[in-house]
Amino acid sequence: MRLLVFGQTGQVATELARRAPEAVFLGREQADLANPVSCASAIRTHIPDAVINAAAYTAVDRAEGEEQLATRVNGYAPAEMAHACAALDIPMIHISTDYVFDGCGSTPWHLDGIPTPKNAYGRSKLVGEQAIAKARGPHAILRTAWVFSAHGNNFVRSMLRLSQTHEVLRIVDDQVGGPTPAADIAAACLSMAAQLKSDHDKTGTYHYTGAPDISWKGFAEEILTMAGRDATVTGIPTTKYPTPAQRPLNSRLDCTTTEMVFGLPRPDWRSGLVDVLTELGEISA
Repeated sequence: MRLLVFGQTGQVATELARRAPEAVFLGREQADLANPVSCASAIRTHIPDAVINAAAYTAVDRAEGEEQLATRVNGYAPAEMAHACAALDIPMIHISTDYVFDGCGSTPWHLDGIPTPKNAYGRSKLVGEQAIAKARGPHAILRTAWVFSAHGNNFVRSMLRLSQTHEVLRIVDDQVGGPTPAADIAAACLSMAAQLKSDHDKTGTYHYTGAPDISWKGFAEEILTMAGRDATVTGIPTTKYPTPAQRPLNSRLDCTTTEMVFGLPRPDWRSGLVDVLTELGEISA
């Protein structure tokens, strides 16, 4: 399958390159998402069998002051991709986020939940979701959360870094979600692209996060325990850790439809964490 991937250095794009090295990966020099028209042009030039959009504006806090740019990258660029894909009948896989929801309640968000994002990043991603659906081409919008890997900026690497200089880490314990290995997201994207290519009826929006659900504090404790770090983790409420962008308290996502339609069960993030820590040299292979 001739695959075109938007993104080169992000967590998921890096994992996609490991699993599909024959794919064409477009970085900012080849297709700048801040210039949405260039994305459509790239698709028309390559005419692939499927497109995966693994690129995005992900600076959640900075987006509060750069919402127009975030919306151009996360909303208008995917819209251009989707229209180009629809015109050529090319399946498109698009990675989205739990941040399209407001995070109220404590039950997992179902696909029929009404998106009401609480921050600029979530609003920009919702614009992309809505535009892709309106393009009416074969597509799968994959909402995920709490992505981690051995590369890039993520919670696992932050906890390892902070534990080198802090004996006590104060971590939010009232935000709950499913940490998701980037490796599993990449594998899911490839599987969905192949299935969607042969069965356009699988078009739609899906959820995919790691299991089991846990708080940031609990996740931090697991990271440090596995890595053999001595730092102590103390739980604090979100109100004690103010950020420019408001975070959802409930990032749980109901992923049953993804397993039913694509045969992709929620991955065990603990297994993924072992792989990441092994790659980082924190535990022995």
